[in-house]
Amino acid sequence: MEPTKVIQVDTVKDDLLEVQELLAKHRLVGEMARRQDSPRKEVVDNLVQRQHIAELRHLLARLPSVSVALILNALPEEERLLVWKELAEERLDDILELLSDDIREALVGDGHQISSKVMVNIFELHNGRLRQTDIKRPQDFAGCQPIWVDLVAPTPKVREWVGQHFGLELPDPDNLTDLEASARFYIEDNGEVHLHSDFLLNLNDESRNVPVAFILHNEILFSVRSEELPVFRLQRMRARTQPGYVTDGKDVLLDLYAADAEYSADRLEDVYAELEQVGKKVLSTRLSDDEAGEILGDIARQEDLNGRVRRNVLDTRRALSFLVRSHLLTPHQNDDSRQILRDIESLDSHTSFLFGKINFLMDAVVGFININQNQRVSKLTTFSIIFMPINILAGMGGMSEFSMMTSGIPWEYSYAAFTVAMGAVGWVTYLGLKLHQKREALRNRKLA
Repeated sequence: MEPTKVIQVDTVKDDLLEVQELLAKHRLVGEMARRQDSPRKEVVDNLVQRQHIAELRHLLARLPSVSVALILNALPEEERLLVWKELAEERLDDILELLSDDIREALVGDGHQISSKVMVNIFELHNGRLRQTDIKRPQDFAGCQPIWVDLVAPTPKVREWVGQHFGLELPDPDNLTDLEASARFYIEDNGEVHLHSDFLLNLNDESRNVPVAFILHNEILFSVRSEELPVFRLQRMRARTQPGYVTDGKDVLLDLYAADAEYSADRLEDVYAELEQVGKKVLSTRLSDDEAGEILGDIARQEDLNGRVRRNVLDTRRALSFLVRSHLLTPHQNDDSRQILRDIESLDSHTSFLFGKINFLMDAVVGFININQNQRVSKLTTFSIIFMPINILAGMGGMSEFSMMTSGIPWEYSYAAFTVAMGAVGWVTYLGLKLHQKREALRNRKLA
């Protein structure tokens, strides 16, 4: 091995050890914070955690993209996601190209890194691959021949100068949800094709459908949305790394819909996995009310995600059907559209099955809650039966006749004897109830 390569490998190893050390400190402080009850101690731990994250971010900023990619490949999944979220957004695409396919699609597909800045990107075909160019001012369009113009959270001014350059009017992404369903797919008199579709975004803490506006104008695809989406980032990576993946704007549009269907299928697999874990808890243990409440929350989140996936694939089906009916696609693109529609149809049965499984688990958890409530009511009933004769005797003991009957006996002895008698009656009643319950259980076993 050459001396330079040995030095580079040793340097990467040192950087990896430094990253792992910072992650270990971050994890240790987090575990200590969860065990602490003091609010002041929790604030201090949070400050220490932020310091470790800031050190990690600073370390990653000075490392070359190759070193960061090697570090991401070497880290376990949980630590890899933590490091991925601390990378600068402008470096993400370059680093993704250096990762393996499995790690790349896992990082992009789960939406752990979401863009928050205004972006205008154009994509040109170069040797069969998409070449991405960031556009920051109108002069940057000079000499460009894009097949795809992608706008993320554009300001009105940005939409204006992009629209003026290409001769069209771009919609406001914040107003896309105001459209009626019947007005989401149409063709203008000048030949512009407009499609307004929902794309699924599933994050760690929430899931939602993000509206995206597509316009096919002069063989160029324009996409406008309010935030970055995993499907779009995944599409960009595939088109940039695989020659011949797309040839024109309509290919890009179809592949976005195909990637959306694939992303929805991945999310359904996540729902399957989560419900499997919930099912093990429900069917193998005795649930307390608190545990049942947590499980109901998990089931509700999976039901919401499953419903959003169903809505998402329904919207994608309507968009593809519109494209096929409009005779805008080539025969090869029509075949691709029909294949995507077949994939979507296969997802419908999965969502229906998951809804049935969710309803079953929901009923099972509610059944456990009812059982717990019935047991509490049964205990209260038992106590009521035990103390009912005692209450009757106590009422009799409080009457004046009892004092007349025990007038010749000191009250200490008379009431002590009366108390012992009430206790004996309660004990006999308790034993009688236990014997009755045993007989009922024995009879139920014989009937079973």
